[in-house]
Amino acid sequence: MGKNKKKTHMPVRLNILFFVVFLLFSALILRLGVVQIVQGEDYQRKIERTVSVSSKTDAPRGIMYDRFGNVVVDNELVLSVTYTSRNTSNEEKLRVAKRLNDFIEVDLSSITERDKKDYWLITRTEEAKELVSREEMIELENDPMKIYRLQLDRITDEHLKEITEDELEVLAIKREFDRGYAHSPQRVKVGVTYKEAAQVLENLNELPGVDILRDSKRKYNYGNSFSAFVGNTGQIPREQIDRYLALGYDRSDHVGTSRLEEQYEDVLRGKKAVVEQTLDGSRKMIGAPRVKEGQRGKDLVLSVDMELQLAVEQIIADEVERVLANRGFINNGAAYVVMMDPHTGEILSMAGYDTSKSGNNHDLGVVHDAFVMGSAVKGATVLAGFEAGYANPGTVFFDRPIMIGQTRKSSFGGRSLGRINDLTALERSSNVYMFEIAMAFGNYHYASKRGGGLNDRTIGFNQMRYYFNQFGLGVKTGIDLPNEATGYNGGVQQLGNLLDYSIGQFDTYTPLQMAQYVSTIANGGYRVQPRFVREIREPSTVENELGNIVKQFSPTVLNRVDMKDEQIARVQEGFRLVVHGNQGTARVLANKPYKVAGKTGTAQVLNNKANNHTFVGYAPYDNPEVAFAVIVPYLKIADNFGRPANNITAQILDKYFDLKENRNGPNGDSLQENEDTEEETEE
Repeated sequence: MGKNKKKTHMPVRLNILFFVVFLLFSALILRLGVVQIVQGEDYQRKIERTVSVSSKTDAPRGIMYDRFGNVVVDNELVLSVTYTSRNTSNEEKLRVAKRLNDFIEVDLSSITERDKKDYWLITRTEEAKELVSREEMIELENDPMKIYRLQLDRITDEHLKEITEDELEVLAIKREFDRGYAHSPQRVKVGVTYKEAAQVLENLNELPGVDILRDSKRKYNYGNSFSAFVGNTGQIPREQIDRYLALGYDRSDHVGTSRLEEQYEDVLRGKKAVVEQTLDGSRKMIGAPRVKEGQRGKDLVLSVDMELQLAVEQIIADEVERVLANRGFINNGAAYVVMMDPHTGEILSMAGYDTSKSGNNHDLGVVHDAFVMGSAVKGATVLAGFEAGYANPGTVFFDRPIMIGQTRKSSFGGRSLGRINDLTALERSSNVYMFEIAMAFGNYHYASKRGGGLNDRTIGFNQMRYYFNQFGLGVKTGIDLPNEATGYNGGVQQLGNLLDYSIGQFDTYTPLQMAQYVSTIANGGYRVQPRFVREIREPSTVENELGNIVKQFSPTVLNRVDMKDEQIARVQEGFRLVVHGNQGTARVLANKPYKVAGKTGTAQVLNNKANNHTFVGYAPYDNPEVAFAVIVPYLKIADNFGRPANNITAQILDKYFDLKENRNGPNGDSLQENEDTEEETEE
């Protein structure tokens, strides 16, 4: 009986199993039907849907050449490590930075105290909490920034000493991570070695966000020479990111951030290569990639002569060191030189040397530092007096010591030059002749001691500055560099200060302003904009040859001074007598074959404890082709070291005229011949 009962149950179980299988197959068939019939068109569209993706490759920046075609700034192909953040946490960034530090060397020189404090806070969270009391935490729980600032303020030097050398390296890497934008590659290190790149590539699975980029960096063929004026490239400054994005840049792009690199960014910037690929809905590539070729940025041909530039830098370095050896400076030694074409404004050489600066190079002092220039400005004073009607060519004044209040004023050394005209006043550098003009501007009558009140002085200062500005003194020269200085304007002060102004002892000017001033006199009264760039050219496809000209810069006349031709000619003659007259203050140059005209200056500074020596001028005086300004500041008041400004002037002019006949620079002669041929063809 038991066996029969068991047999009757077996078919029931099989039936249940078959029924379940039937239901499953029915559900599967139903689902397939829905997918194929109801949703089939949607899935077909997804399969047929394509997407176009593109990748960009940076193009090298344009090259900079000197006026003879010698490469000043080139590009060097390098490898860079990049990091792309995807809203990554600090903890993850630290982990990646620590691992990346195993493979690359990093520079620690730019790490700041603030960087260290931030690193200390995120790596020592428990200790950081102890810097703020419980009561302060409760009070400031809704203001985390105040808590953060309190913690920063309470981190001591002892805390920072806990950070090891290895941690500093990690900090340097993480800091670069933090400087980037989300989803944009940020350069962590430019110019990694092949060994470093290989190690990074082998370990990319441990370095999420890290990659190796084929990159380029600037190469300066003359080392530090002239590099200060070239400027730097780098990541787009945060305050300018919106402007650059509107111009089509990517957040990760490098741009010119200073000087010529910044000024000519739109020219030097290369056109990126773009590779476009079409992917289907399954992310498979359809067809061959489409490539839009990139192009190196356009090239700049500079006005500077690098062979002359190198010589000028050496000349001023040698002269400063010579004077230092004779203990001729108050503190550090310095000197500045500008050489330019007075007719075109083209800068031929511009250099600064300062023993207090890194590497002694202070080229930027020529456009950023201003000094009282002394008697070198007297040409502007005489011409202002002519134009205002307070003197005329040939006007005679009696040079003798005068009293302004309780202050005795005279020409150099307290001497009296007697009755002198304008030419002698320039030749012998009379102060009193200039004082007479300044007193007239201030409506002060010396004999009766009347006038010269505040209103008179205000008018006098304003009028004299109006005329000085016409020569470029006290205003921007317009040079094609960003952020040039204009010097110090002393405002309206006492009558004695107005007299000081007339002899270059009040307002301050840059060496570049002085070069523009003397160029204006040299060329007959036209204030011409100084310029570093002569031409913009297409990138060349042939090595050692310049590309086609895109733009040639013509001289830009900023203004014509108010003075008449005959008045300017009178001051030109006075400048000639400074060198070639029997009593000129620069007779050391009288026997030079290139015939110099100019004006020397000695300004008393630091409460009459030091002098600034100045010499501005041009040559040849009858057909000027080079104008110059030389400034040697903060010299001791002594005669045991001579006149450094005159010495420098003689040497730089010797070199300039020698190079016209004997050029030794790389490819200088042949490229000059090519340039002459091009110009003749264009004519």
